[in-house]
Amino acid sequence: MQQHRNIRSGISKIAAMLGLISVATPFYQASAADVSVGAGVRTSLVSDKDAGTDFSLNSARIYLSGKASDQIGFMFNTEYDGEQIKPIDAVAQIAFSDQFNIWAGRFLAPTDRANLYGPYYASHWGVYNDGVQDGYAFVTTGRSDGVAYWGQFDKLKLSAGVFDVPSTTGPAPASGKEAMYAARAQIDLWDPEGGYYLNGTYYGDKDLLAFGLSTNVIGSDTSYSFDALMEKKLPNAGVVTLEGEYAKYEGFSGGYTGTKSDGYYVLAAYLFPVKVGAGKFQVLAKHAATDFTPSDKWTTNEFDLNYILKQFNARVSAFYIKSDKDVGADSTKYGLGLQIQM
Repeated sequence: MQQHRNIRSGISKIAAMLGLISVATPFYQASAADVSVGAGVRTSLVSDKDAGTDFSLNSARIYLSGKASDQIGFMFNTEYDGEQIKPIDAVAQIAFSDQFNIWAGRFLAPTDRANLYGPYYASHWGVYNDGVQDGYAFVTTGRSDGVAYWGQFDKLKLSAGVFDVPSTTGPAPASGKEAMYAARAQIDLWDPEGGYYLNGTYYGDKDLLAFGLSTNVIGSDTSYSFDALMEKKLPNAGVVTLEGEYAKYEGFSGGYTGTKSDGYYVLAAYLFPVKVGAGKFQVLAKHAATDFTPSDKWTTNEFDLNYILKQFNARVSAFYIKSDKDVGADSTKYGLGLQIQM
């Protein structure tokens, strides 16, 4: 008898718990719908003719974003650099309309396309090692603290902002300069490319012919860049990607040596239409050349064989990167990289 009473008591408790869950569920679902959580990791096995072979955790990130209302949102992303977790994006976002958006906090300033797509959304593996991409004086991983306006006018995108520049940034910081002014204009002649951040490829989801101009000013120090991206899905379902940039840095160098430089890179890729197993193969080549003041020149060549499983969420890259320098050590690296995102 006691056993039956215990069973009935247990059933009653379970029913009560289920009742509470059923009442709470609509509130939980409504709250969770406003918040998005994701993560990404890039890891590689690299062989260097001078440094030997090594496994590397190149990057690990956690993404968090959400909305307080239809017009007010936030973004918070972190980066693990092998030693500590750092906030890279911490942004309050106000969207009055497609044409009028305000972002404030830490994020990527209006600059060149390469800086606005970063390693996770580039088409090639070896970003930011050519003397052209990301030569800016920023806090961490290309970001800085500030406020910016951006607007989408169909196929025209405009952005501009003002940002802090700490004196501790970069090997040759703009000491004594308290602000950086940044602006970018982009025109899309084919499909429009929405959003503030950009991609290096869309793997055929868009037909793109986009041109961008950007400038950054820190006191008397300036940078200018012109970038272009063409991507076309062919009738056979293959995808051709062509990307290029010219950048000139006057007086500040970010992560590169020298205080003045001008350089360019060109990139070409082809995504084969036929699936092999779970994914498609892509071949890619990139050439870059940069002249530094007073007397250094870098030439960088990269060749990739990419296996695209799920675009940016799952891909494998076999890469070869060779850098020749007039001053400093040359570098030859080849390896295998893996990128996973969710």
